[in-house]
Amino acid sequence: MQASTDLHRDAWVVALRRDTLTRPGHPEDRFDRLVVEHPGAVVILALDAADRVLVLHQYRHAAQGRFVELPAGLCDVAGESPLRTAQRELREEAGLRAERWTHLLTSHASPGISNERFEIFVARELSDAEAEEFEAEHEEADMECSWVPFPDLLEAVRSSRVTDAALALAVMAYALEPRPETGSDARVR
Repeated sequence: MQASTDLHRDAWVVALRRDTLTRPGHPEDRFDRLVVEHPGAVVILALDAADRVLVLHQYRHAAQGRFVELPAGLCDVAGESPLRTAQRELREEAGLRAERWTHLLTSHASPGISNERFEIFVARELSDAEAEEFEAEHEEADMECSWVPFPDLLEAVRSSRVTDAALALAVMAYALEPRPETGSDARVR
C-alpha cells in the first residue's frame, strides 16, 4: 500500500478510507480502493427445545426495508471475546441466556470493500435472563422478536423470502450439521 487517506472517521462504528495501491511486481499499476473499516460482529442462531429459531424483525435504512435477522452485535468492547459478545447480545436483544454455545463458522461480509468479519454461534438450552442495561434507539427501538420453526426458516431462506446474508449463512451451515436421528437436539461441539 502506498498511501491511506481517511474519508470519514468519527465516534460511530465504521470508518471509510481510500487506499492507494500498486499491484505486486508492477509499480506502474497504481489504483485506489475504498475500504469500510468495521470492528467485526457476532451472529447468534438461538434454538429452543422445539428447534425453533429466535428471529428479529428490524428496519434497515440502507436497504430500505424490514428484515428478518438473527440476534447479532458488534465486537466493539475492547478485550471482549466473540463468545462473550454473543452472550451479551443475546441478553440485550432477547433477554435470553444459553447453557450451550458452539462456534458454527466465521465469514467476511464483503471483503472487496470491507474488513468486517463475523462469527456465527449456535446457542442452545435457552432460558430467560435479566436483560443487560440496553436502551434500544433508532431502528432498534422498533425491533420485534418471534420464534420460527427451523424447517420453515430454512425454506424461507431457500425461496429468498428471507434475504439477510448472515441469517442465510447461519441457517444453511446449521442445516448441514449432522444431527442425531432421533431428535430435535443438534450435535453441538
